[in-house]
Amino acid sequence: METRLITSLVPRTSPRPGVFVIAILMALWCIAFAVVNIVFEVTDYFSKGPLAEYAAGITVMNWLVVGFKALGAAVALLSVANLPKFHLPSLMTVLLWGAFATLGLYALGSVTQALGMISGFAGTPDQITLKGIGYVLMFVLAAVGYGFLAVSYSRRHGTRRGYAFLGVVGAPVVLGLILIAVPMLLWNLGIMPAY
Repeated sequence: METRLITSLVPRTSPRPGVFVIAILMALWCIAFAVVNIVFEVTDYFSKGPLAEYAAGITVMNWLVVGFKALGAAVALLSVANLPKFHLPSLMTVLLWGAFATLGLYALGSVTQALGMISGFAGTPDQITLKGIGYVLMFVLAAVGYGFLAVSYSRRHGTRRGYAFLGVVGAPVVLGLILIAVPMLLWNLGIMPAY
């Protein structure tokens, strides 16, 4: 009885097989989306057409996004890895909950935009395409996946709720600031024209 009680108080650090599968799927999701950005760069996709004058700035933003997606893949895999040297539960908790919150806000924003189109408040229903619906669903699924990883990791390692709160609130704010600051910097450097 005592042994059972003691083991129930010790955090379970090794994830269940289903958690491994979700971590791998989330890492593959990030890598697949990063490949899209890399293909844009390799094919000079933005160097022609209406966005040609923004090509240099878009290149910087594309590589920044590739970096974020690579970080997302690493976080997903590290959430199930058994690497004692890299065992940083508080940092991992912040990163996992941050990924969940950022993807969740993006998905929520996209769903809200779609509802605005359906209602005629912001656009028209015919602007909603099957491709657009699939895109939004991919982000909803990714948010759910990272949410599952965040909950699983937090429970297994018994991390404080404050770290989860920091990730949920901090990550979208930091990402928003980066996505405002970097284009402003590019504009000041003359790489991106003013809006």
